[in-house]
Amino acid sequence: MVKICLIDDDQNILASLSLALKAERYEVVTFSDGKSGLESLTKENYDIAILDIKMPRLDGLEVLQKLRLSSDIPVIFLTSKDDEIDQLLGLKMGADDYITKPFSQKLLIERVKTILKRVSNISDPDALSKDNFLERGDLILNISRHECSWMKIQIKLTVTEFLILENLVNRPGYVKSRDQLMSAAYDDNIYVDDRTIDSHIKRIRRKFKSKDNNFDSIETLYGVGYRFNQ
Repeated sequence: MVKICLIDDDQNILASLSLALKAERYEVVTFSDGKSGLESLTKENYDIAILDIKMPRLDGLEVLQKLRLSSDIPVIFLTSKDDEIDQLLGLKMGADDYITKPFSQKLLIERVKTILKRVSNISDPDALSKDNFLERGDLILNISRHECSWMKIQIKLTVTEFLILENLVNRPGYVKSRDQLMSAAYDDNIYVDDRTIDSHIKRIRRKFKSKDNNFDSIETLYGVGYRFNQ
């Protein structure tokens, strides 16, 4: 059963949204502040986290920042219409999606299903037994299991980072524009700017360089985009 961590200081949202998610046969654990939610996220195994940006004790951006130090769990933000800066900042920090309040519970559930499907094909149990590997030199991507390794060393990537890297690796040597990478990594309803993609690329490079200081396979072509070189 999929386990969801839901964090929001609005008790009405916690109650109604948890009921809607449970009706989809998801296990839902709720928290009314960021600090308690983060403590649980670092101790328990969750498949996805849904969290509000504006919360007491720790806000959503602080929770995400601390969470990304140790976890690549998918994260969906709940934001108000006036929080465009926070939305973009959250995406740059490693969030996978955001929903603007007031929101349709049906839309949120569809976003949850889409992200879970991206991560592990969880809606198709047979897919997990059909591993689909993409190999480029020292890089191996297990598309079915959302796993990445470099020189046989595991690299933890978020959903968005994995999709961006997969898009680059599919055609090594070919330049991918930022628009192409945005389309590969984000739902059509999500607006991101060029700087968001640049931030993701920096995070991907940093993760690879932490395992191999000589990693230079992702090349920047200024004013054009990026490409993966074998």
